[in-house]
Amino acid sequence: MTSSELWTRATADRYDAEETEMSSAAVLGPTLAFLAELAGDGRALEFAIGTGRVGVPLRERGVQVVGIELSEHMAAVLRRKTDEDTLPVTIGDMATTVVPGEFTLVYLVYNTITNLLTQDEQVECFRNAARHLAPGGRFVIELGVPPLRFLPPGQVAVPFDVSERHLGFDTFDLVEQILVSHHLTHDGEDGRYRRDSSRHRYAWPAELDLMARIAGLELERRVADWNGTPFTQDSPKHISVWRKPT
Repeated sequence: MTSSELWTRATADRYDAEETEMSSAAVLGPTLAFLAELAGDGRALEFAIGTGRVGVPLRERGVQVVGIELSEHMAAVLRRKTDEDTLPVTIGDMATTVVPGEFTLVYLVYNTITNLLTQDEQVECFRNAARHLAPGGRFVIELGVPPLRFLPPGQVAVPFDVSERHLGFDTFDLVEQILVSHHLTHDGEDGRYRRDSSRHRYAWPAELDLMARIAGLELERRVADWNGTPFTQDSPKHISVWRKPT
């Protein structure tokens, strides 16, 4: 068991409804194309597959997908979409759980490596990816760049969403590299808001590259989005691809 916080049944049941934008064709189209090209004719392993937002449509494109998921409740939502024979899922953490066989692609999307709250666990996640990869295979991570440029001295929070339905902001522990995402979500017609929060360990691209080197992987490419936009110092996130040497 890692330090990742477990998703509850209630959170899992409402996850897809609250992530409709991330499940749109505009978002998923480039994501699936990017991953399918890297997977080629081989198998793909998704760490923290969740409700199958990416894994299920990637399987529908013909890629053989296998998943690892810590939350049984999230996996149960995925299972409503496809059966175990079509998309096998193993319950366990992404840092230590091992599934049979080799893969041409291991991927971890939507900032999920930050659910591992220590550097050691994040390193083990890279090692676990390398353990599953065939020679020449790739490990892909989608991760936001820590928004500390928006945090001047004396400010304790950075907003990331201010809309009619949702207020979201992050607070930071700069010593431990821990951010807490706070959410206030409008939950009904009576004007009430639901309050949620989650902890994450943020990491810089260079830190991830060192984790990859420890795991025996080499940086192959880093872009700003799934469309392949060049990564710059102003990019709010990155898609990084590391390769296992042949």
